[in-house]
Amino acid sequence: MRRVALVTLVVDDYDEAIRFYTGALGFRLAEDEPRPDGSRWVVVEPDAPGQGTGLLLARAKDERQRARTGDQTGGRVGFFLHTDDFARDHARMAAAGVAFLEQPRHEPYGTVAVFQDLYGNRWDLLQPAD
Repeated sequence: MRRVALVTLVVDDYDEAIRFYTGALGFRLAEDEPRPDGSRWVVVEPDAPGQGTGLLLARAKDERQRARTGDQTGGRVGFFLHTDDFARDHARMAAAGVAFLEQPRHEPYGTVAVFQDLYGNRWDLLQPAD
């Protein structure tokens, strides 16, 4: 096994999710294909192809899936977005309306701040220590 290629993220609306992940987080839209059942195959990934795990944005199909939207990891940080320039990306994301839940902090493993995506999933923005 070489890497985890995709992780599914349950969303309310494809276009809203695409705008957030490409606009606010700076991901690129890698795929957006209609499916025969009316759903779409939507993949966003970090701006450098093949440099990270992509997100499959999957619209919730029923009440059980809708109940998981925004709480896929039970309130824990479930996603980790690495950067090579924390200050730059933190400022850009904050200006784009990303909700940071704390001030940046310095830890032995790097500079980090927790933020929420538009559905409430918790992420770390992290610049690993050298």
